[in-house]
Amino acid sequence: MPLQTKKRPTEALIDLDALAFNFQSSKQFIGSDLKYMAVVKADAYGHGAPECALRLEADGVDWFGVAIPEEGVELRQAGVTRPILCLGSFWPGQEALIVEHHLTPVIFDEHIADLLNKYAVGVGVDIDIHVKIDTGMGRVGVRYERAAEFAATLKRFENLHVNGLMTHFASAEDPAENEFTGKQIERFNAALDQFLIAAHSPEWIDLANSPGAIRHHDSRGNLIRLGGALYGLLDDILIPETESPQLKPVLSLRSEIAHIKQIAAGESLGYGRTFFTKRDSLIALVPVGYADGYPRNDSDRGRVCVKGQAAPVVGRISMDWTLIDVTDIENAAVGDEVLLIGRSNGCYITAADIAREIDTIGYEITCGISPRVPRIFKEKQ
Repeated sequence: MPLQTKKRPTEALIDLDALAFNFQSSKQFIGSDLKYMAVVKADAYGHGAPECALRLEADGVDWFGVAIPEEGVELRQAGVTRPILCLGSFWPGQEALIVEHHLTPVIFDEHIADLLNKYAVGVGVDIDIHVKIDTGMGRVGVRYERAAEFAATLKRFENLHVNGLMTHFASAEDPAENEFTGKQIERFNAALDQFLIAAHSPEWIDLANSPGAIRHHDSRGNLIRLGGALYGLLDDILIPETESPQLKPVLSLRSEIAHIKQIAAGESLGYGRTFFTKRDSLIALVPVGYADGYPRNDSDRGRVCVKGQAAPVVGRISMDWTLIDVTDIENAAVGDEVLLIGRSNGCYITAADIAREIDTIGYEITCGISPRVPRIFKEKQ
């Protein structure tokens, strides 16, 4: 019999049932009469886009949102059939990808619109587009003051059909910014009026991301973009007092203790000698590092779960290894599970917990988990 090769134990576990729960919970909270787009860009925020999209499609999601056409092609090749919106538009020369894979581009640039229309004329097709209005984010989008002008410009492109109008909120999660969010909604509605006056008839009115849909009823339009809510990643986005849907974490990051060393008091650990033991210690080596997306900035401040107890990260996190202090964990041994994100009996660590320690957000933590960490997908059969 061939020998079985044991693989490195570091892996990300993706609970697809929790993903589906979050979608249904969000839908029930926001409104079952609306349509929903699942934002699965950046490999579904690090969770695995094809697998997440297929499960969400089976659960009734109406649209999918990606950043770039290549992400849309990946979904199509995986068997996703629902409409796919390319939120970041496309680059010159990618017109064929848009048409061949039935992708809907977001348009906010006249030159890009012209390229797409010429291609559409050449192959004899009409193409649906969504137009993005910059109502105050200051990022991509047609400035709201130019809405009438852009609406008139698009009428020249006979093979393009404005099927949707959208914007993006700058700070919809923050009660202190309610006035500005209200101003963004007003600007969008005024832009929509200009498109209607220009004889465009967008079917999809799309303002709200997860925080917007949860906190601002008048931003819901008829198509909701769910991103962080799907993955249970709103802990550090919404303030704790916010009334919001019940959400479950979808991703756990786990590994195992690979080695244990006895280290005398007063010894230094890791690069830069940033940590010195204050007592005789048991130090465990875990095969995960910043090359896997476990952030180096969490050195000497993070914690992990072993046997249901918190164990501190000690020394500088290196590319492939992290050191943890298991002195206080009874019978800690090689092979014990180490949870970097997830729940183990009474010990619980979220992506938001790590993010708070290093002054970022949970989205960056899950998006940063590298491709060399296998995604293991779980769902009830």
